[in-house]
Amino acid sequence: SRFWPTFKKAARQIPFSRDLVAAYYCATDRETPFRVRGILLAALGYFVLPIDMIPDMLVVVGFTDDIAVLTTAIALINRHIKDRHYDAADAALADHELPA
Repeated sequence: SRFWPTFKKAARQIPFSRDLVAAYYCATDRETPFRVRGILLAALGYFVLPIDMIPDMLVVVGFTDDIAVLTTAIALINRHIKDRHYDAADAALADHELPA
C-alpha cells in the first residue's frame, strides 16, 4: 500500500491526520457501505497517486489539492467513520514513526 509512505511525507502539512487515517480504515472496512467506500477510496487514491493537479514536490502548496479532495470526501461521509476506525487510526499513528 502506498498510503503510509505518502502519509508520512505529508503528515506535517495535514491538520486532520487522525481523520485521514480513520477514513483509510473506514474505506477498508467491509461493513462500510459500498458507495462510501468508493468515495473514500477515490479520495485516498488521489492522495497517493504521484500525478495530480498540484505537484506534491512543491513544499508549501504541493498537498493543498490533496487536502481539498480529502476534506470534501471526509465531510461527505463523516457519519460513516465510526469509533472503531478512530481507534484503529490512533493505534496506527502511535505505531508509525512520523517525520518531526
